Amino acid sequence: MKMMDADGKSCVWYVQIDRFFEFFLAQSGKYGILIKKMYTEEEKFMDWLYELITNRFLFTGVASWFVAQVLKTIIHAIINKKFVMERMIGDGGMPSGHSATVTALATISALSFGFDSFQFAVTALLAIIVCHDAMGVRLETGKQAQLINEMTKAFEVWTKEELPEIKLKEFVGHTPIQVIAGIILGIGTGCVMHFWIFPLF
Repeated sequence: MKMMDADGKSCVWYVQIDRFFEFFLAQSGKYGILIKKMYTEEEKFMDWLYELITNRFLFTGVASWFVAQVLKTIIHAIINKKFVMERMIGDGGMPSGHSATVTALATISALSFGFDSFQFAVTALLAIIVCHDAMGVRLETGKQAQLINEMTKAFEVWTKEELPEIKLKEFVGHTPIQVIAGIILGIGTGCVMHFWIFPLF
């Protein structure tokens, strides 16, 4: 079976059945039909896998998120003079990984389909909602968590009683500067992918 990429160009990706295998399938009755069905299912899975890993929109969003998380981990290590691996997958911090992801997706959609397209409209609205949420509800949630954690410590000191060790997550939201940094990173990643990376393949 010959596969096509997103641009309609043929890919050097063929699934060939050996003559002996074809003969075996033809002569082996119901077992041959079962094997052929299994082979067809595997073929379908390979098609699905190929489409997944060559999805430029998914790849752009994931790449932007990964770059943001790497930068976030490095910046956190420089400021706190301590490397924390959890920051690679954690929320909060500079830059905003969520903002970078959705902005990159909106950028690649605009460059691929146009600013008047349905695809860009959906991704742009999604980006606005995510960025606003990061600066709003999620930021306030992080502040509340920090205050509650401090109150818990103070209560333990005053009463000399140990409360259940439940520390609320403080790195949840983002400041406006962190969100803006994520937006800039997302736009940059989308442009780099569209103009320089994808044309190579």
